[in-house]
Amino acid sequence: MAEKASKDEQVGFHKGALSTLAKEREEMMKILNIVEQLMQMHVKALKDLGVDLAKEAEKLKGGTGQSEQAASKKPIEDILK
Repeated sequence: MAEKASKDEQVGFHKGALSTLAKEREEMMKILNIVEQLMQMHVKALKDLGVDLAKEAEKLKGGTGQSEQAASKKPIEDILK
């Protein structure tokens, strides 16, 4: 009977962990969505100011000799410098 209780405790522990992690994931997605919205606002503002981000990215990609795949993995904050 002790083995059964131990298994039930383990099942409960893992279910509780999954429930908590699912809630944490939801909150992380909310934060990610806010960050994405803020980044899009800044991109739009730069476009409105006449900054061509595609051209900026091409300059960086062409000037450093990086492969296209490596340049596409660059964070936007590095492209905007």
